[in-house]
Amino acid sequence: MDFCFEKEDRLRTNGEFLRVYQSSYHVVDRVLVIQGVLNNIGRQRLGLSVSRKVGNAVVRNRWKRLIREAFRLQKNCFQTIGTWDVVIRPRKGSVPDFELITSSMAALIKKLDSLSQNLAGKSC
Repeated sequence: MDFCFEKEDRLRTNGEFLRVYQSSYHVVDRVLVIQGVLNNIGRQRLGLSVSRKVGNAVVRNRWKRLIREAFRLQKNCFQTIGTWDVVIRPRKGSVPDFELITSSMAALIKKLDSLSQNLAGKSC
């Protein structure tokens, strides 16, 4: 099992972020908002967008660290679903709690994958 968070696991360019933002796939709960688009790279990739509305720099950096860590620990669990480029951002007013972020991320990415399968099934 590979638990590293490597350079290839990140969205890095503005074009990669724009591709995700232009996608119609997004899911929300009380902790996180996840937008995603399927990729053909063969691995999950993460982008973070943490607004100043969430809090000061200390709070924003805490959110980023916790989201990255939750993604890193769960990325091997996501191998059963399609490979996605996702941009994750916290909901305004939510609390940066690792257990909540981890459970929310797992549920939302599975929901995102099932949403894409349902939409693909309806277009056929």
